[in-house]
Amino acid sequence: MSDKNWKLETNAVQAGWEPKNGEPRVLPIYQSTTYKYDTAHAVAQLFDLEAEGHMYSRISNPTVEAFEKKMAALEGGVAAVGTSAGQTASMISITNICSAGEHFIAAGKLYGGTVALFTNTLKKMGIEVTLVNQELPLEELKTYFKPNTKGIFAETIANPAMDILDFDKFSALAKEMGVPLIVDNTFATPYLCRPLELGANIVVHSSTKYIDGHATSVGGVIIDGGNFDWANGKYPEMTEPDPSYHGVVYTEQFGDAAYAVKARVQWIRDVGSYMSPMNAFLSNLGLETLHVRMPRHCENAQKLAEFLSAHPKVGWVNYPGLSDHPHHDRAQKYLRDGGCSGVLTFGVKGGAAEGEKVMNSLRLAAIVVHVADVRTGVLHPASMTHRQLTAEEQIAAGVTPDLIRVTVGIENIDDIIADFDQALQQI
Repeated sequence: MSDKNWKLETNAVQAGWEPKNGEPRVLPIYQSTTYKYDTAHAVAQLFDLEAEGHMYSRISNPTVEAFEKKMAALEGGVAAVGTSAGQTASMISITNICSAGEHFIAAGKLYGGTVALFTNTLKKMGIEVTLVNQELPLEELKTYFKPNTKGIFAETIANPAMDILDFDKFSALAKEMGVPLIVDNTFATPYLCRPLELGANIVVHSSTKYIDGHATSVGGVIIDGGNFDWANGKYPEMTEPDPSYHGVVYTEQFGDAAYAVKARVQWIRDVGSYMSPMNAFLSNLGLETLHVRMPRHCENAQKLAEFLSAHPKVGWVNYPGLSDHPHHDRAQKYLRDGGCSGVLTFGVKGGAAEGEKVMNSLRLAAIVVHVADVRTGVLHPASMTHRQLTAEEQIAAGVTPDLIRVTVGIENIDDIIADFDQALQQI
């Protein structure tokens, strides 16, 4: 259930699940691998992609479907596919259009796990990536394209560099080069930014973060914008018969949703990396309060960033909400009310060793390998999430040895500030 005239806040609560007379008002957990059919022909139609319905919970499930529909409504897309993790969503967003021997461009400021996925695992699959300095001018970025370049990948708010993507430039680049722009919108969420309205074609999320919001369920989602011309000659897998489905042509049979359908019936079917019903149920519960949580995250992060900026023991603070941040104007332009999510980074005077003392002295904020939930936490990316990268790769991703990433929760801001203040007093 969704209404195109509904505002985001209403869709966050209402979209996705439309109970019939006498059915549960709240989305149920369909914890079943299998489904019952009246005739063998009905099943055959499902496997030939001639009828809508669920074949098997490795490919689709009613609970996950409701979550997918809600995410599509929130992002303004035509369809969505739930995945077992955000990493899976990022991988399939590329492999759905790139085969061995092909190439894609990625912004250099990315989450460390995404960099490792692109530069190691996809490389083993024969897919090449070029990580580019996303601040380069348009004409210079075009020089990195090859005849076999199939897409561009970037993050709305880079993790943990906190750079804001220049949507005008990257959407223009994608259009001129005839490839889709894929945007990871995890930190911004559709509450702060809707990339499809800014020229993106595909949106991915680690729903483990703000979408779930409570650190209960790992998951990911891919949203198809339905706004890219797959018949431009570069994507024959979309426009030519698929022998694994008796010659179905995705663009002919599924129109604007061709990308999402192909991702589901090829990659989800074969890799088996679909979201679980329980995680979809929990993620959907989280979505119902997204519009309530995100303003508080942004407000608390802004106030903590201002406090840290004025603290004599803090060397630097990186948060786009600060007026002196190099991407402050972009935040005002592309993000709702200039809100920059609840994530910031900082470094203390004295470097990484002193920063470790601060982390160990925090009481309210916990050291966690997580980000973007209701509880305040800290992490040292250089020795944790970005540990597998070389020193040069870490710097390129915006990770310095002294960088502490803070995920600012929705607790009382006075208590959060007091906790960081007492921890800083220990050095």
